[in-house]
Amino acid sequence: MEIYQVRAFVTAAKLGNVTRTAEALHLTQPAITAQIKALEEELGVALFDRRPGRISLTRAGEALLAEAEEVLTAAGRLQGRARELQGEVTGSFAIGTVADPDALRLGSLLGGLVRTLPLLEIKTRGGAAEELREQVAAGLLQATFYIGPHIPREVAGLALQTQHYRIAGPAALRAQLLHAGWRDIAALPWIGAPAQHHVQTLLKDVFARQGLAPRQVIESDEPALPLVRAGVGLALLREDVALPASEQGEVVVWPHARVGAQLGFIYPRAAEHDPATVAALSVLRGVWGLP
Repeated sequence: MEIYQVRAFVTAAKLGNVTRTAEALHLTQPAITAQIKALEEELGVALFDRRPGRISLTRAGEALLAEAEEVLTAAGRLQGRARELQGEVTGSFAIGTVADPDALRLGSLLGGLVRTLPLLEIKTRGGAAEELREQVAAGLLQATFYIGPHIPREVAGLALQTQHYRIAGPAALRAQLLHAGWRDIAALPWIGAPAQHHVQTLLKDVFARQGLAPRQVIESDEPALPLVRAGVGLALLREDVALPASEQGEVVVWPHARVGAQLGFIYPRAAEHDPATVAALSVLRGVWGLP
């Protein structure tokens, strides 16, 4: 049994698709299929039910997944300890980002890591929160900032700050918005974000709790404030963006909703003892004033 076979199994189990697993592990589909088949032959059980376009775990696969994840965790712990014994931490450490750098205090984190681990090659990778979460859960990205209702269960994480979001609309709709209910708000034109973006997740969740869905007319991965200001539609804006714009008369904030979200820093459970991860968490605690 090889670690790369176990990693292919765990990644495929999380992503549910051989093509996405191959892309995530930077291998070909036949290579992933061969690795999983070899592991199945060695274990003597079928791990997946295979159907066109997707795969799903068999009962045996479900029963063995937790142990496979423990194997990867133990391997990560072993590698981390070995790197500590080398005296200097080298290699690369990629961090996903989901918001503007100032909101993440990214400069302070990167500066602290450079001083702490001068031989480590540090990279940042911007992306949508749910896309980055999938990569971290599969062990394909060392860490990422994440915004969502809570720290996802399948990864380890450090909660940094509770953020709040507000529903904001064009200033021309002030009178209409201030007297609107949930159904009225949902029927107005909305500016949404890509499906895996944290704002879209929060937007869908807040309306789902009311048994509604917003009438989205535009999907944009750019900051929504300029579009709201231009009268295009409503959007869910971070409170520290929405309130100053409201005070300036640029937008109007609907007073009946305040959506909470958790800003966190997540990483694979297998990387809990990795020196670079440990250093990043230590720097983050200092930057954010956490114990």
